[in-house]
This record gives sequence, C-alpha cells and structure tokens, in this order.
Amino acid sequence: MFLMRPGSGSHAQAVRWATLLAASVAISVVFELVHLPAALLLGPMLAAILLGVNGRAVAMPRSAFMIAQGVVGTMMARAMPPTVLGEILSAWPVILFGVASVVVTANVIGYVLARFRVLPGTTAVWGASPGAATAMVIMAEAYGGDTRLVAVMQYLRVLIVATMASLAARFYLGATLTGGSAADWFPPTHWANLAGTLAVIAAGLVLSRIFRLTTGAMILPMLFAIGLQGAGLLTVELPPVLLALSYAVCGWAIGSRFNREIIAYAARALPTILLAILVLVAICTVYAGVLSSVTGVDFLTAYLATSPGGADSVAIIAASSNVDMSFVMAMQTMRFFMVLFTGPATARFIAGRVSRRDVPFDR
Repeated sequence: MFLMRPGSGSHAQAVRWATLLAASVAISVVFELVHLPAALLLGPMLAAILLGVNGRAVAMPRSAFMIAQGVVGTMMARAMPPTVLGEILSAWPVILFGVASVVVTANVIGYVLARFRVLPGTTAVWGASPGAATAMVIMAEAYGGDTRLVAVMQYLRVLIVATMASLAARFYLGATLTGGSAADWFPPTHWANLAGTLAVIAAGLVLSRIFRLTTGAMILPMLFAIGLQGAGLLTVELPPVLLALSYAVCGWAIGSRFNREIIAYAARALPTILLAILVLVAICTVYAGVLSSVTGVDFLTAYLATSPGGADSVAIIAASSNVDMSFVMAMQTMRFFMVLFTGPATARFIAGRVSRRDVPFDR
C-alpha cells in the first residue's frame, strides 16, 4: 500500500492529500464500526503514518494544527461542567488523594522507563502521564518529548483502558455503548453559541501567539471556556463535523512525523510499554477498590474516576453507564490540571536524574 514514488510539485501534493483523505476516511469508518475509542483521531493518524513510512508524508501547516488544538481545548472544557467544581470542593481530601496517587504512580512508571532507557526521559514522563491523550501529546511537543513515542504510549493506553472500562460497564451494570447515527453527525446548531465558542478559540490563539505560550493554543481556549461556562456566559457549541476535522488534523500532524526508524524503535520497546500500561491500569484498579470502600461510591464509578485513560473516552463511557458522572469528571478534571501544572517540572526533574541517550532518529 502507498508504494507510489514520491513526486514534486502541486500535482504530487494533491495526490498525497487525496490519498491521505481517502485512507483516513476508510480507516476511521472501520474503527467506528468496531467502537474503537478515539477512532476519528486514530484513523487519520494511522493513515499519515502509512504515508510517512513510505516516504510520502504530508506536511501539516502549523496554523491548522494550532486551530485544531483550540477546538480540542474547548471540547475538554465542555466535558467539565460547572458542577465539577462543587463536587471537588465537597470531597476534596478524598479526590485529591485519589488523583495524587494515580499521578505519582504514573510518574514512577515514567521514571522506570527512563531509568532503564526504554524511552528518553521527558518522553517517558509524558507517555506515562495520565491526562487527556491528545493534550499530553501536545504538551510533550512543547516541552521536548518525542511526540511520536508519546502518541504510541498514550493512544495504546487509551485503547486498553477504554476497552477494559467498556467491558466493566457491560458486565458490571449491563450497560452497552451505542454507535453514532446521521442525527448525531448533523444535530441542530445554536449559531450564537458556536460564534462564541469560535471567538474563545480565536482569542486563545491570538494571546498564545502574542505571549509565545508553548501550550497556549489548547490551554487558553480551555480555561476561557471553563470560566465563561461557570459564569453562565457561554455554552460551548462544537458541531461533530468540526470536532472530527480537528481530530483529523491532530492525527495527521502527529502521524506525519513517523518514519521507518521510529516504527522499528517503537516495536522494540512495545513489550515493555505494554507491561508498563498494564501495571498502571492494575494499580489504578486497586485504588478504585479503596476509593469505593472509603467513599461508598459504586466500584464502576470509582474505576472510571481513577482510570488512567483519556478523559474524553472515560466521559463517553461514563455517560453511557449508570454511574456518578459528576464524581468521575471531578477526579478526571482535577487530575488533568495536576498533570498540566506539574508535568513540565516533573519531566525536567526525571530527565535530569537519569542517564540520557541520544535517540537514533530525527524528530
């Protein structure tokens, strides 16, 4: 597949883009049919990887990637309703302990991966970080990690965690996850809310550029949207088509950086990465049992709250199950912000205390 010779000029670029689009749609449709988590991001990313390893990578304009980050940021804000703050404040000692336990465990695993040279220092930390997967990849790029290896670890963990959470929901409560429909793709649009959401994204992008904030394209729109939602001034409106396009752009930007060497390197590290993911998931399951016994919440709620997968995937599963959605999102939200604010310092700390080695490939 994709063995055509690299060409030059606008015609060659058009052919590459057409191939990328067709492959992205085809793979995403297959992933959606089997209910794969983050299918609309993983499909384009895999399509871009296939082109990249055959020397036909498509360069993604940075401006498009920045806009997509802004959309992802507001999407995350939408999953953090104002009630989350009240839930955090009402049970903050338990939530703080649960969140800190997961973050510390993930950082220890990241340190072990770096110490034994499975992954470079900062890359190991961001790859193990239990935040939203796309956000962690973006943060890794801003703070010196290799986004390709971080993406491998993050999205593989999302797949494993979401699959286990879905099975837990299915067998623990008899819940099932439903697929999408045409109505889901083209719901009625509240144009005023959409205009407000786009204005928030634009403001975040402008300010991040003015102040040269490394992760501002995603973080500022998210913070603005959370604040405006809490004040009752904004309801985030993101049409599914816009979200799908933004996920695709993020997937293309990440996937286009892969080549044969990075695939070979990731394959060699895969058994250890899988072991690290399974250890983290197992420990978080133990935390869930403790949390359930201490707080009295049902085990599935505690499991989803401590689950180290992507917050968006966990939110979808929680919304499809009879669990305490506010408690789940309170812990997921608090953990995301803890990783957001402590991640850069943690990455530098760990990288400074392990033997560094040069990775035999260009970023």
